[in-house]
Amino acid sequence: MKVVLALGSNVGHRFETLQGAVDALFDAPGLDFVAVSPVYETEPVGGPPDQRNYFNAVVVGRTMTLGPRAILERSLSVESAFGRVREEPWGPRTLDVDVIMVGDLMSDDPELTLPHPLAHERAFVLVPWAQIDREAVLPGRGSVAGMLSGLDQKGVWLRPDLALQPPD
Repeated sequence: MKVVLALGSNVGHRFETLQGAVDALFDAPGLDFVAVSPVYETEPVGGPPDQRNYFNAVVVGRTMTLGPRAILERSLSVESAFGRVREEPWGPRTLDVDVIMVGDLMSDDPELTLPHPLAHERAFVLVPWAQIDREAVLPGRGSVAGMLSGLDQKGVWLRPDLALQPPD
């Protein structure tokens, strides 16, 4: 199954945190690395508080053994390892790892809704994802390219000076 994860950081050493997250997500067995997007700098969304811009990227992996719950647990563990504290919704964070999709699975589980319920509205997810998978489809929503064509991409800037590397 294809696994798509969105990464974001706006506290501390943002780029180094994203690189560390890429390495950590694929360090354990069960999730194989496929691709990592370019890094984008993005304005925060969701309202207050005032905060620094994010660095965002998308990683694509494949699994034959991990289910959605195991992928979520790995994502939360990596967030925790990088000091993620959940103090306020939409607040600043050292690392955010969102599970965007796991294969074509659809779920209304409140702990892990699949596909991610807001991914189709988020240019900071769709722009980097489209860079590494031009044929990407978000289950139940359609093609990423099609969603992007109707989405405001203002506030999403490519950072050509920053390039994440595949995991070791």
